[in-house]
Amino acid sequence: MADAFTALQDPAPDAAPELAPEQASTLIIACGALAREIVDLIRLNDWSHLAITCLPAKLHNEPAKIPDLLRFKIRENRDRYQRILVAYADCGTGGIIDKVIAEEGAERIGGPHCYAFFAGQAQFEEIADAELGTFYLTDYLARHFEVLIVKGMGLDRYPQMRDMLFGNYIRVLYLAQTEDPELDRMAQAAADRLDLRYERVFTGYGELADFMQQAR
Repeated sequence: MADAFTALQDPAPDAAPELAPEQASTLIIACGALAREIVDLIRLNDWSHLAITCLPAKLHNEPAKIPDLLRFKIRENRDRYQRILVAYADCGTGGIIDKVIAEEGAERIGGPHCYAFFAGQAQFEEIADAELGTFYLTDYLARHFEVLIVKGMGLDRYPQMRDMLFGNYIRVLYLAQTEDPELDRMAQAAADRLDLRYERVFTGYGELADFMQQAR
């Protein structure tokens, strides 16, 4: 199992990692951007009853594809587990994720996006209201900024698109799950790349940890 845990620690944006202990009774279907945090929580709490399978994090650039792939994952695993949880926020699908989950009998963590459940719904609303022109980073997005944002949005090929895509933003706010100086440096570099003010708030695992605790 150690090798499986290691493989899930930092999945690439196009990877769909999976960890399925034989004794697991509950499956978490997650965005690949949450794999590391979920595995950390499973390992720290010895939650051997939990399995995890992920959709690639790069789907955030193509959210219309998420609902059908999520439905497939639920149906593929329904007979293998007693309970299926979904660690996805709405992620730009316009409520379609919730429709899929209701139709398929699964349960999901609340919130419109992962920034909200890392920060906590109430705190995130305060953060968002304080500065509307905010571009958010998490540990995963800071680590994979070049692939997901720069290359994923074509800024490497068309740098002039920076003003079109980010001209209305004022700051980059890094919602940090861990105390990691290297990730701080990478998040600062991302803000510099976008020519935006940089700020950081430590959130830890936030409501993701609460969601998983209730899955016991």
